[in-house]
Amino acid sequence: MLRSSAGRPRRSRIAHGDSESARSRCGHVRKPLVVGNWKMNTTQQEATNLTRSVVDSVSAYAASVEVVLLPPFPWLTDVARLLSGSAVALGAQNMHTESGGAYTGEVSPRMLKGLCRYVLVGQYERRILFSERDAIVRRKLHAAQQHGLRPILCVGEDADQLDEGLGTYVVGEQIEADLEGANLQESLVIAYDPAWTTMGLVAPPPLDYVGEVISHIREMLSSLFSSSLAQETRLIYGGSVNPRNIAEIAALPDVDGVLAGTASLNADNFAALVRAFAQ
Repeated sequence: MLRSSAGRPRRSRIAHGDSESARSRCGHVRKPLVVGNWKMNTTQQEATNLTRSVVDSVSAYAASVEVVLLPPFPWLTDVARLLSGSAVALGAQNMHTESGGAYTGEVSPRMLKGLCRYVLVGQYERRILFSERDAIVRRKLHAAQQHGLRPILCVGEDADQLDEGLGTYVVGEQIEADLEGANLQESLVIAYDPAWTTMGLVAPPPLDYVGEVISHIREMLSSLFSSSLAQETRLIYGGSVNPRNIAEIAALPDVDGVLAGTASLNADNFAALVRAFAQ
């Protein structure tokens, strides 16, 4: 990783080419993916209104961008009904490792099967606030695949690790641990979702640092598994994404989309993210 004399990441010297050519490199066309993670937000009525607005706002881009919404658990059925017949897919923010049993308050992959297409695993709030280590993330990823769900694996460093210049090392360790024993014949999505972007603990590095880390992830997938898997895997960015910085993010060659939080709670802002990847 590139570091300044003070130990903070500095602007990468890696040359980046045209984003569209990168997303089609080696004959593998990766359809951009824009995911809206609503987290613990919205009432039932707000979820209904937001879903309708999103469907109306992004329908024109359905042919070129895949769009996924991750509402809170209580609204999954309502949102699924509203998304029926649309090009917008549904996903869950979390799930348990087991398919059923005495786990009060938990939701199993078997419950989500048939309702959702995607599920988030390894998101940094789960890793930090709920102490979900790589062993748990790996079990969730396996359970998702076994039940026909497509996991979106989130990886990323925290503020201290960023300051120490350990970003690519931490991400590499997470990927190697989390994908151990995974079904690599299934479609993979990996989100670079560093904790420092939204916790406000440090000033974020320039976006080409993000591009450097994501390019490193693709190189690592090629080294660990195969160049074919590396080129087929969609890599998305889950940092502080908004309409002001989305053009620069979308121009990064190895970035195939975004995992948005706050921006996904406003249909116009979310549509701006989708539109940037439809260019």
